[in-house]
Amino acid sequence: MEEYIVSARKYRPMTFDSVVGQAALTTTLKNAVKSGKLAHAYLFCGPRGVGKTTCARIFAKAINCMSPTEDGEACNNCESCQAFNEQRSYNIFELDAASNNSVENIKALMDQTRIPPQVGKYKVFIIDEVHMLSTSAFNAFLKTLEEPPAHVIFILATTEKHKILPTIISRCQIYDFERMTVQNTIDHLKRVAEKEGITYEEEALAVIAEKADGGMRDALSIFDQAASFSQGNITFQKVIEDLNVLDADNYFHFVDLAVENKVSDMMVLLNQLINKGFDGGNLVLGLASHVRNVLMAKDAQTLPLLEVSDQQRQRYQEQAKKCPTNFLYAALKLMNQCDINYRQSSNKRLLVELTLIQIGQLTQPEDSPAAGRSPKRLKSLFQKLVSKVQPKPAAQVAGAGQPLSRETRASQQRAHAAQPSKNVIQPQSTEPSPKTATVSSKVSTQASPGVKLKIGRFGSTFADLRNHDHIAKQAVEPETTTNDNVAFTQEALELEWMAMCNRMPQKMIGLAQRMKNMRPAITNFPEVEVVVTNQQLMSQLNDIKGRIKVTLCNTLHNKNLSLTLRLAEAEEIKPILSRKELFDLIRKDNPAIEKLRLELDLHLS
Repeated sequence: MEEYIVSARKYRPMTFDSVVGQAALTTTLKNAVKSGKLAHAYLFCGPRGVGKTTCARIFAKAINCMSPTEDGEACNNCESCQAFNEQRSYNIFELDAASNNSVENIKALMDQTRIPPQVGKYKVFIIDEVHMLSTSAFNAFLKTLEEPPAHVIFILATTEKHKILPTIISRCQIYDFERMTVQNTIDHLKRVAEKEGITYEEEALAVIAEKADGGMRDALSIFDQAASFSQGNITFQKVIEDLNVLDADNYFHFVDLAVENKVSDMMVLLNQLINKGFDGGNLVLGLASHVRNVLMAKDAQTLPLLEVSDQQRQRYQEQAKKCPTNFLYAALKLMNQCDINYRQSSNKRLLVELTLIQIGQLTQPEDSPAAGRSPKRLKSLFQKLVSKVQPKPAAQVAGAGQPLSRETRASQQRAHAAQPSKNVIQPQSTEPSPKTATVSSKVSTQASPGVKLKIGRFGSTFADLRNHDHIAKQAVEPETTTNDNVAFTQEALELEWMAMCNRMPQKMIGLAQRMKNMRPAITNFPEVEVVVTNQQLMSQLNDIKGRIKVTLCNTLHNKNLSLTLRLAEAEEIKPILSRKELFDLIRKDNPAIEKLRLELDLHLS
């Protein structure tokens, strides 16, 4: 039985002309051989499986050929070429830097550079995966690479150019190898299939080329696998089944369903694919790549960016006509966000489903109640619901031209004192005219919760500061706060102080937390004193003292309230207790609380 050789080795190029997809590089190397203008060091870099080591071997063979052709190719007839073909050449050395990366290996290689070639002109050293050399090995190699003997040429190959020391790169001629295009890969696979007597479908070869991702060696390996599975008849369906690749028809179907807003059908299709063993994350990545191709197919200028077969390119163009550009942009953004969050998600399937649901609603009309995407429509809907539920205030008007009675005015004043609003201004005159009473009653009945009255004479509060995001450094003393003069208790003062701290803006949250640890006290009603623990905090509070006073006057309904800040004495400064320490202190002073806690088996969370 004839020994089987994989296609990647059997059809490895032996001449520059047989190298696929690297025409510019092979032409440069052939010209260098023809002219005899050879550098002492070359660096071949690029992705895996694109021909770096193959070109290095062909180049080394052509350099030592005794009678090269006019095109710069090796003759394959001289002693040097025959020795190379039979793998017995003493002038061409290959070193795998991945397994020989120590200083000793490089020193042994440098010792061989001193011996001149027996046959041919040059000794060529091919170092594969050179980025795997250690730093000390690079340093040992540096001096010889800079000034090698006249009969030595180095060819370095690597897939990770950025890992090589800049001092090494600067001493080499650099050749960047390109990825194989899908069309180049398909053409090469066709030639291999014809030589092997294998029948094929072009769509099947296109799937293999896309799966190889620009590497010809990977494409030939997948080709051998597909040929073995299909027993010499490579069809699209068998390749999809063998490689467990998601059929592109599913992606086309997903996009068609999303444009038609058929979210339910998208969920059913997703469930079918997951049940077949496909990963949701890979599905989103594949769908994102598909949508990107559809976007590229919308413009004739970007159409060449599609690395697909001609038949697939036609399908992309047809679908691009159906899809709005905004839909494609938004879908790509959603899938990119899903890809970012996929690894951290604990419920990966739900994340994929939510992403597909959002994509399926992108083209849904704004006016459709099912879309659920229009904030303005939802906002107006909730406002209507609130207006229906909220009771309308009763208008207490004594008559078209009659003044309000004393009992009516008294009841209105009591109702006003019970309301927390600070934006309503009572008339200053004790006996309002009938016209004034009518206007004020209309204002009270027509004012809605959304109406805001801006009164320049009032000092601004922390609520205003939160709404307008503006901090005034100057203390604002109110000229007039409210017409009320309501008595307040120590408990009410502490409650409003804590509520004021909670309403302070985000940029003042640190100061608000420190203010929560303070306890304002009524010294001589309505005088309020706040004891501050340190001078720095005192300076910060003085900047907003006027604003604090305005807030307390408005919330406690007392215009005569005065606020005093005093620096604490040494004996007044007490440690701040945690919740657990405070509870321990309370139950120590009150045994009944501890007894209740034990009976109910309570614990402080």
